Amino acid sequence: MNADVLLRACKRILRPLIKAMIAHGITLPAVLSVLKQVYVEVAVDSFGLDGKPITDSRVSMLTGVHRKDVRTVRERGVPATAPPGLSVGATVVGRWLGDPRFVDAAGKPRALARAGGSASFNALVAEASVDIRPRTVLDELLSQGLVAFDEAADRVTLLVDAFVPRNDSPAIFDFFESNLHDHAAAATDNLLAASGKAPYLERAVYYNGLRPVSVDALEGAARQLAANALAELNAQALTLQAGDRDDAGAAERFRFGVYFYRAPQRIDGDDQA
Repeated sequence: MNADVLLRACKRILRPLIKAMIAHGITLPAVLSVLKQVYVEVAVDSFGLDGKPITDSRVSMLTGVHRKDVRTVRERGVPATAPPGLSVGATVVGRWLGDPRFVDAAGKPRALARAGGSASFNALVAEASVDIRPRTVLDELLSQGLVAFDEAADRVTLLVDAFVPRNDSPAIFDFFESNLHDHAAAATDNLLAASGKAPYLERAVYYNGLRPVSVDALEGAARQLAANALAELNAQALTLQAGDRDDAGAAERFRFGVYFYRAPQRIDGDDQA
């Protein structure tokens, strides 16, 4: 019974993902090939017994993937995809918004001298990455409309309150992958958690029967509340990270996100996918 309920839920969850794949020309055979690989990887990673290596037969039994295909996937030795690192541009914007050296007394990002001193744009980039030249980062942020550069004054001004990549930027796929993965991972852990284990934070507010103008107002309020919450957590995380940097036990990551979605309401009272 629970499997039927979960499968029905997964069908709806998959709808926006299938929409994105069709829009990018990804067909069912390609998806099935990836699904087969992921089924095997997850079974190997999470469903061994007593710490012993899991056998191909057990993987096949758990997943329904033919044992020959299980062996092929495992022999290929392709590890499960690691989470992509935060882009240098995103790191630069995040630090600019939260580090006390780069904000004014009101907590707003200051215009930065391009070079010179520990509070310059070049110094900010150097803290985010030692492998990429500051000019390269500046050009990328300029191309995305995230900063303005006054060449006469040699100063860089941040124009946004968050790093939001353009639709044609490779970074948007990293955000798509990371944000949806971690939200789904939190929800899955909550679903599978043993009784008494504290659940991950996962909450939402839902209302229907609203006029479009009312949802406009609520969306505006949500964006402002989200910006405030993310800015506060960003500042706290920067401070804690600075203190944790030299600790050998500093080996965890976190992601906190918010979203707002609106859709027409169907006659039966549900919302459209």
